[in-house]
Amino acid sequence: MAETTAKRALITGITGQDGSYLAELLLSKGYEVHGVIRRASTFNTSRIDHLYNDPHIAGTKLFLHYGDLSDGTRLVTLLDSVKPHEVYNLAAQSHVRVSFDEPEFTGNTTGLGSIRLLEAIRMIGLDCRYYQASSSEMFGATPPPQNEETVFYPRSPYGAAKLYSYWVTRNYREGYGMFAVNGILFNHESPRRGETFVTRKITRAVARIKAGEQDALYMGNLDAVRDWGYAPEYVEAMWRMLQVDEPDDYVVATGTDYTVKDFLQFSFEHVGLDWEKYVKFDERYLRPTEVDALVGDSTRAQTKLGWVPKVMTPELARIMVDADIQALAAAGKPWIDTVVTSD
Repeated sequence: MAETTAKRALITGITGQDGSYLAELLLSKGYEVHGVIRRASTFNTSRIDHLYNDPHIAGTKLFLHYGDLSDGTRLVTLLDSVKPHEVYNLAAQSHVRVSFDEPEFTGNTTGLGSIRLLEAIRMIGLDCRYYQASSSEMFGATPPPQNEETVFYPRSPYGAAKLYSYWVTRNYREGYGMFAVNGILFNHESPRRGETFVTRKITRAVARIKAGEQDALYMGNLDAVRDWGYAPEYVEAMWRMLQVDEPDDYVVATGTDYTVKDFLQFSFEHVGLDWEKYVKFDERYLRPTEVDALVGDSTRAQTKLGWVPKVMTPELARIMVDADIQALAAAGKPWIDTVVTSD
C-alpha cells in the first residue's frame, strides 16, 4: 500500500446503504477509505462496485478488508494495520422485524460488536475519532418529538441492542477520554435501501405493478408514523460529527411525520395509480411489539453542526420510485420512457 498523507477512515458496514454513501462522500473529500466486509462465497459489494479499483493501480484510495464484528481479534489486527484517523461503525443486523426472529444474532452483532470495536481501539491505543450508528428505534414507545434528552424505551431486540451500543460509546468517551459520538439517526432511505425494508418494498412494488409484473403488495401496519429523510444527506451529518472540537451525541431527522399509508400514497400517485387497489394486509408483517411514532428534533445538529435536511418524504418517495423504474428499464423492461406524475 502506497504511503499517503490523506486522512484515513475505516468503515464497518461499507457495503450497506449508508456505508456506500459515506464512502463516496469521504473519497470526494480526499480520504483514503478502508472498508470491512464479511467473507462470503458470492460477491456482496454491489453498492460500492462503482467506487472500487484494483489496489495495485496507482492512486487507489478505497481498500477492502475481510472482517466481522463478532471477531474481536481480527478487529485489533485490522485497526493496528490501517491506523485510521476516523472509524465509522455502521455494521449491524439492521432489520427491526428480523431482529425478533434472530434476537441473539442481532445482540451479538448490533450490540456486542460495538464494544469489541471500541475495546480494540482502546487496547492498541489508537488515536482516532469514533462514530457509532445509533437509531431512533431506541426511543421506541416514548412519544415524539424525540431529541437527545428523550427517555429511551426500545421495543425490539434491534432497538435494545442499539441502546447497548449507545451507552458503551458514551462510557468509553467518559471513561477513557475517547472522541466517540452517537449519531441517533431517524429513518433515512434511498434507492440503495434493501428491498425488504418498507420504503423500498413499496417503491419497488410500484414500479413492478405499473410494469404489469406484480399484482399486489402485502403490508402490515399502515398507521406507523415515521420521520423519513434522504440517506446521502444523513451521512454528511455523520462526517460533521467527527469534525467538531468536542464529542457529543446528535439526533439527525427532518422533524416531519408521515404514516406508512402516506408513503404508499406518495409512491403510487407518482405513477398515476390508486394504492388502495393494490395493497393487501398480511399479519405476518406485524411486529410483536409495535413502535407507533418516531419524529426527531434535530435542533442540536442544526445548531452545532450546521446540518439541515433538504429532501422530505414526498420527494424521497418520488426519487425512489423513479430509481426503481429505471432499474426495471435497465433490466430490459423499458415499459415507460418518462415518469407519469399525478400533477
